[in-house]
Amino acid sequence: MNQALQIGPLSLPYSVLLTLVAVALGGFVASRLARAAGIEVEPTLTYMLLVGLIAARLGFVLQWRDQYFDLPLSILNIRDGGWEPAAGVVVALLFGLQRARRQTGLRKPVLAAAFTTGTVLLLGGISTFVVTSSAARLPPLTLSSLEGRSVSLADFAGKPTVVNLWATWCPPCRREMPALQRAQAANPDVNIVFVNQGEDARTIAAFLDQHGLALRNVLVDPQSSTGAALGHSALPTTLFFDAHGRLADTRIGELSQATFTQRLAGLRAASRPTR
Repeated sequence: MNQALQIGPLSLPYSVLLTLVAVALGGFVASRLARAAGIEVEPTLTYMLLVGLIAARLGFVLQWRDQYFDLPLSILNIRDGGWEPAAGVVVALLFGLQRARRQTGLRKPVLAAAFTTGTVLLLGGISTFVVTSSAARLPPLTLSSLEGRSVSLADFAGKPTVVNLWATWCPPCRREMPALQRAQAANPDVNIVFVNQGEDARTIAAFLDQHGLALRNVLVDPQSSTGAALGHSALPTTLFFDAHGRLADTRIGELSQATFTQRLAGLRAASRPTR
């Protein structure tokens, strides 16, 4: 199942869409309650949103501080998807309640905004879990290596496997490559497979050589059949399959060293044998 809304060249992950809907509904409910009480709540909601975003980012950075502190400027790269939603909701609520102490009538709208937003996020997360419980598997496609050798994706089952869909012309793909190269070198127990979409072996090899990238498991998919089989046309998309070849997680968009490490920890947990 595709996990993003595709509008022409724009791809909006459903997780982002869910967050936007949750925040919008929370603001709507709070505004209605505040209007009925004859007070203005919008400035407080705006500050709550900003404080919540900062807290969600810092909560994630602190959790994966070793990876971020190795590359401090990467903390500013919020495009990597590194957020801790629970920290954001809790801090935003505490901030809103603190503001409510100074203005009579704000407490109820603030609580309503936090409750509505949190409930929508929770229900959306449960829905996502239910949908992905019947997850896709590594597709039985045979592609070519840069050397022209035939490689079946299904043969990677047996170890946790990460499939990165990318192209040389894609800016976020290019930005995340150094982090993925380091991850491949540091995690020999995981198959990290780079499946280029829509380009030929000569173009791919020239790009890797130009940027000094020494990657293993680089596969050529000139027809973009892997993305089509898995329901993903956005680049980059990184899919995490457990040791049984079942899809455990998907990241649409750029990954950093920290967000890749987070997803890899979840993948290893999903790959452990159940008792």
